[in-house]
Amino acid sequence: MMVAALTVVAVLAVAATLLWRAIHARHMHLWLGSYLRRRVPRREDGPVHVMFCFVDHFEPAWGRVSLETQRARVDRWCSEYRQLAAAHRDADGRPPQHSFFYPEEEYLEEHLDKLAALCADGYGEIEIHLHHDNDTEANFRATITRFNELLHARHGALSRDPASGQLRFGFIHGNWCLDNSRADGRWCGLNNELVLLRELGCYADFTLPSAPSDTQTRTVNEIYYATDDPQRPKSHDVGERVRVGGSASGDLMIVQGPLGLNWRDRRRGVLPRIENADVRRSCPPTPSRVDAWIRTAVHVEGRPDWIFVKIHTHGTQERDMDTLLGEPMHAMHEYLESRYNDGNRYVLHYVTSRELYNIVKAAEAGKTGNPGQWRDFMLPPPPLVRTAARSATCAPC
Repeated sequence: MMVAALTVVAVLAVAATLLWRAIHARHMHLWLGSYLRRRVPRREDGPVHVMFCFVDHFEPAWGRVSLETQRARVDRWCSEYRQLAAAHRDADGRPPQHSFFYPEEEYLEEHLDKLAALCADGYGEIEIHLHHDNDTEANFRATITRFNELLHARHGALSRDPASGQLRFGFIHGNWCLDNSRADGRWCGLNNELVLLRELGCYADFTLPSAPSDTQTRTVNEIYYATDDPQRPKSHDVGERVRVGGSASGDLMIVQGPLGLNWRDRRRGVLPRIENADVRRSCPPTPSRVDAWIRTAVHVEGRPDWIFVKIHTHGTQERDMDTLLGEPMHAMHEYLESRYNDGNRYVLHYVTSRELYNIVKAAEAGKTGNPGQWRDFMLPPPPLVRTAARSATCAPC
């Protein structure tokens, strides 16, 4: 009996060690406790409104490819996304909306002209993405200011704040490293990045979730205000939840997508995979994933009947385009429009990142009813007029 007991103890110790190593190898120790402690709110009477937002780290030059390949990537999106989105509608009669977070360091006028034409036709909006390393405050200010003005003046992107006239933008940080959050200090360099983004006109950050990266925050599945500590990195690790009746605080709103554990798809049949709202060929948008995103119920505190689903991708990688522009995405939208748009239990709204922000602010201000009416609550739509894309000629549309 003693030998058997010792054997069981030894097996359990080995299993615990292996589990600990697996958790740390995927940096799950950073957020798993917060995930397990979080409680999803109870369903309210009446329909739950689902704001569905697809953000894209859109990088035509990914892999340091030729200009010819870059053009082929952008042209395919201009052609096939129109066909995809035109086949679907939400409760407000709008097609799916795609938020193109375009990297400053990959700017080419012809690419942005084409995307601006796509957005001018009602299929999305353009925001800012940036990869940088060992940066300085002066260079960061100059880079963002220059890119803001270029996107607005040349391509009709970005909105002006009605009160201040300042250009406003949504932001996704390259390599997930917002506010110098990588442990080795690479791919940023600015411990005061949240302050700088606020001062430069950023209305919200859409980088997270970043798991399994070590840049993932302790806070998960929330919309919150982060306050910068310029002496330390990763100040957005925690923050103040956006709530009904509250007001803006700190330096920057952080909008997170769903993060959790996928027990349906387990590694070696044992350990659950991380559900991080990433969509690509290797993790297609299946009905079970859509259900998991909805169940996560990211919301403004005090308004659980308005939930926000922000998923993401890297849209210009050839291995994933058949998924992002083909049948898997059609099937996802068909499932959303049948399962989560019946008008009784659920109402579906396709939104851009700017519209998501506006609806969050409307919830904070205590607005009620159909959230679709608050898409332009604080920030108006960007110009995105056809003259801004006068030189655009997409591949056969």
